[in-house]
Amino acid sequence: MRGEGEGIRCFKLFHTSIFAVLILLQCCNRSLSLDFNNISSGVVGHWDIAKVPKVIRCIQREKEALLAFKRDVVDSKNRLSSWGSEAQKQDCCASWEGVYCDKYTGHVVKLNLHGGFPLGGRLSSQVGNLTHLQYLDLGGNDFASIENLNSWLPRLSSLTYLGLSFSNLSNSYDWLEAIYILPKLTNLSLVGCGLPSPLIHSSTLFNINSSKSLAHVDLSSNQLTSSIFVWLSNYNASLVHLDLSFNQLVGSIPHVLGNMSSLVHLGLSKNQLVGSIPLGFGNMSSLVVLRLFDNQLVDSIPYVLGNLSSLAILDLSGNQIEGGIPQSFSKLCNLQELDLGMNALEGVVSESHFSNLSRLTFLRLSSNSLALSFNSNWVPPFQLEFILLRSCKMGPHFPKWLQTQKNYQSLDISNTGISDILPSWLWEMMSHYPEKTESVYINLSNNQIRGIIPNSRFEFPSSSFTEVNLSKNQLEGPIPSFLSKASLLDLSNNKLSGLISFLCPDKVSNLTYLDLSSNNLHVQIPNCWTNFANLAFLDLSNNALFGKIPTTMGSLFSIHTLMLNKNRCVGEMPSSLKNCTSLVVFDVGENNLSGLIPEWLGVELPKLAILILRSNHFYGNIPLQLCNLKQIQILDLSINHISGSIPKCFNNLTKWTEIGKANLTVHLEIGGTYKGLSWYNVYVDEASLIWKGVMSEYKSTLGLVKSLHLSSNQLTGEIPNEIADLVGLVSLNLSRNNLTGQITPDIGKLQSLDSLDLSNNQIHGTIPTSLFQISGLGKLDLSNNNLFGRIPMGTRLQNYEPSAFAGNPLLCGIPLQQLCSPKETSPEEPPVFRDQVEDNDGFITPGFFVSLALGFVVGFWGVCGSLMFIRSWRYTYFKFLNCVYDWLYVRVALIRRRRIVYG
Repeated sequence: MRGEGEGIRCFKLFHTSIFAVLILLQCCNRSLSLDFNNISSGVVGHWDIAKVPKVIRCIQREKEALLAFKRDVVDSKNRLSSWGSEAQKQDCCASWEGVYCDKYTGHVVKLNLHGGFPLGGRLSSQVGNLTHLQYLDLGGNDFASIENLNSWLPRLSSLTYLGLSFSNLSNSYDWLEAIYILPKLTNLSLVGCGLPSPLIHSSTLFNINSSKSLAHVDLSSNQLTSSIFVWLSNYNASLVHLDLSFNQLVGSIPHVLGNMSSLVHLGLSKNQLVGSIPLGFGNMSSLVVLRLFDNQLVDSIPYVLGNLSSLAILDLSGNQIEGGIPQSFSKLCNLQELDLGMNALEGVVSESHFSNLSRLTFLRLSSNSLALSFNSNWVPPFQLEFILLRSCKMGPHFPKWLQTQKNYQSLDISNTGISDILPSWLWEMMSHYPEKTESVYINLSNNQIRGIIPNSRFEFPSSSFTEVNLSKNQLEGPIPSFLSKASLLDLSNNKLSGLISFLCPDKVSNLTYLDLSSNNLHVQIPNCWTNFANLAFLDLSNNALFGKIPTTMGSLFSIHTLMLNKNRCVGEMPSSLKNCTSLVVFDVGENNLSGLIPEWLGVELPKLAILILRSNHFYGNIPLQLCNLKQIQILDLSINHISGSIPKCFNNLTKWTEIGKANLTVHLEIGGTYKGLSWYNVYVDEASLIWKGVMSEYKSTLGLVKSLHLSSNQLTGEIPNEIADLVGLVSLNLSRNNLTGQITPDIGKLQSLDSLDLSNNQIHGTIPTSLFQISGLGKLDLSNNNLFGRIPMGTRLQNYEPSAFAGNPLLCGIPLQQLCSPKETSPEEPPVFRDQVEDNDGFITPGFFVSLALGFVVGFWGVCGSLMFIRSWRYTYFKFLNCVYDWLYVRVALIRRRRIVYG
């Protein structure tokens, strides 16, 4: 027994010694670890290789998996240059970009290559060999293809964070199954992956041992439907962040969301959700961000939203919500951003709604029927940075409470019913902008604001993108020079005068958009455009500007739209404009310009989509070089002195030979960045066109108007048959020329035509029956030509006014009063499918001509033949003629004698 006790004692002593040695080694190991860089939660990465213990070198199997990943991606910027198999790059835990290892085991536990890596290519399933990964973020690298998720993702059973945003998962219909079996997953980010809506089988899917602590889910910008809520309902207690914006969610907002009391961020924007906002949302006491913009929500805003005391951002814009703003909103003391724009809200908004909103910095109530009724002495508790109140009722006086706002950088009070003098303090307030302000936006348009814009010493921040819109008011006087420092400036539709000093700045201007149209500018266009190299849009139309087009306009190298129409410009177009190679819209119509149409228009300006030279004094032939304008949609050379023939090569103009491929708008995008985000303003071009005989303005539908207008010139020759190839044309006007020949029988190919005017020419022949094949032809004018024959019956042509065919004397048929036959009284006759030439007299038939011939033969030979072959008849006939001659001779002699006798 004693020996046995000694053995037990020795065994315990041995174990105690071993335990002491292990503790000592652990302490030594921890002391070494104090020198490591980037240690966090047992993870090591980017160390000084000299300080890395050799016991945690990169595991060979995982290094090979990473190198396989590198081979499959497209690393055009060589961002993975630190990855390699060379001696100095062998340890992936030491210095490989984005790779982090466990400091004790050497396993790769974190791979973070989010954004900034133009990787692309293929995401290999070899990533699945990194079986100890806890954090995987490859988002923002646009992988074109990803191997089947179920072949590698389930092996990463330790994952807590998965980010594959902006990778192509459009064919991964089983993506949810692969993700659902990750037992430790807390964060999931699959933004913009084209995810299809998964097929969810609750009987099998929800029996898998999956994560119960999913907290952060961002599946925005995919193809998901409302079935995704079946899966998400399992995480009522754990979800903190949920974003399903920019998907295909339909139907009502699920009431199950109201049970997610832990939610801090909820995004359901840009879907097709209908119905009302659930009352259950009032129970989400932790909610800080609620974004529901751009859906089809209706009814009123629930009063219970005022109970969300933690709410900082509320965006309900772009819906159809009715009613007023609940008074309970005054309790949202933490609210920073309130966006209710573009709804059907109505009622009165008073200062009581904002009494406790001291943190509010963003307010948008635009495009509603709200009336803002504030006391004239009201001092708001907030300092707004964004004040967006377009189309609210604020007038007639300029709101004084705006004077208390010292921090705003965006102010939109357009179309608010203000009828007042422009206050001087408005420009003084702008001096508060710090130099580093990125964006400034001022919009006072569509009001009745009067007065003069003061010439302030204020200058916009040089680093900011500044937009100023004072259009459609009643402002007078000169344009102050400080406005030339803006980036976008719209002063159109006012009563402004004076221009020279404004357009001749001392240094390079930041202007990219300038609209001074429809004012009282009665000066010569200054020749000092060299400092506007950034200008992309210039509209000086509808003024009284005179003189030649300045040659320095050729230095507008970025110009996209140039509109000088409805002025008094003279002379020829300067050849320097050929340097404006980015021109898309060029309108100099209704001036006094002269000379030949420049050939360089079709050579040096290949992007032209709209070219309007209407109502000038251009002469000579239409240059064949215009047939090079492959992008042209509107060509208007009408009301000039152009001669020669219509070019046959017009069928080379691609846009006119395409059906249904017109852009909805002809627009200009001007972009920039704000708070690190890219943004674009889209400005739609407009043009004045003579449409169906009426001058019309086209803007949002301008890109749909494909037209060729050559009317009121001196064009000769026939209409080319090639015109029938322009099947995309919507309007064709060749009227008031000297055109001859016939209308091409293929005119019916122009299926897109809405307006056809060939009037006041010398066109002859019949009206082609193919014309009735143009089903959408709304305006037709063939008057004052030499057309003849019947107007094709049983077609739409009978529905036009008689004036459409008047002035063709030999033309007959309905709707003209000159009918082709007595029987024709209504348009019910069968359609005529061949060209016909008929006289107005119904008795002229083939039988008539046969009878005429027989009558001539019988009459001629009946008389003359008898005299030739019957002698007695011949003698008697000549005797009769002699008697008649003698009698006439005696009568004439007696009449002459009487005149002589009786004087």
